[in-house]
Amino acid sequence: MNLSRVALAAGTAAASVVVLSGTAFAHVSVQPQGEAAKGGYATVNIKVPNERDNASTVKLEVSFPLDHPLASVMPQPVPGWKAEVTKAKLDKPLTLHGKQINEAVSKVTWTADGSKIGPGQFQQFPLSLGQLPEDADQLVLKAIQTYDNDEVVRWIEEQKGSEEPQNPAPVLKLSAAGDDHHGGATPTASASAAADAKAGHEDGAGARTEAASASSSDTTARVLGVIGILVGIAGVAFGVLAGRRRSA
Repeated sequence: MNLSRVALAAGTAAASVVVLSGTAFAHVSVQPQGEAAKGGYATVNIKVPNERDNASTVKLEVSFPLDHPLASVMPQPVPGWKAEVTKAKLDKPLTLHGKQINEAVSKVTWTADGSKIGPGQFQQFPLSLGQLPEDADQLVLKAIQTYDNDEVVRWIEEQKGSEEPQNPAPVLKLSAAGDDHHGGATPTASASAAADAKAGHEDGAGARTEAASASSSDTTARVLGVIGILVGIAGVAFGVLAGRRRSA
């Protein structure tokens, strides 16, 4: 009996850990695909899990900070969802590629159009962002999730200390600025690749030179061998003739 009670208690505790862990991690988040470097461009996924057992997610709104405005926010089409980009006027214009920009994207809204995020499911909404700010280490993208039972969950709380808030806002961490500002290969990597390519070319040329040299040496040896045989034959013939003359 005591063993049964211990097993039941252990099972209950394990189930509680699973439930609590799922609740702690099942929130709207932003995940970069590759690098999100300061001053560059990035592709990110807004990951939206469905936290309810009796309702489906039918709408998502993601807001972008205007204190670090983004001139370009482009959603990738997601089947069954309609995306709408909202812009706002800037108090201080942006300069991007030599042009003055007076407005920036303030929000992107996805609305279900033939699809939903059902219980036990999640959906990713890809975005292309740029130009990322150079004077910030992260971007806080506050999100609002709406269910088909009219329940609204606001993922807008910013983390102040070590403890995560109940409804944390998605945060995009920015890495150090790259030299090309496009998240591609750095000049060092390119130079290394070029050096490797050059080394390969030189190795190939050296191999061809060595092969040509070996071929030339082989041909010379063959010629000298033939000449030696001919000289030997001539020597034998000369010796035979000389012997006949002495006999005569």
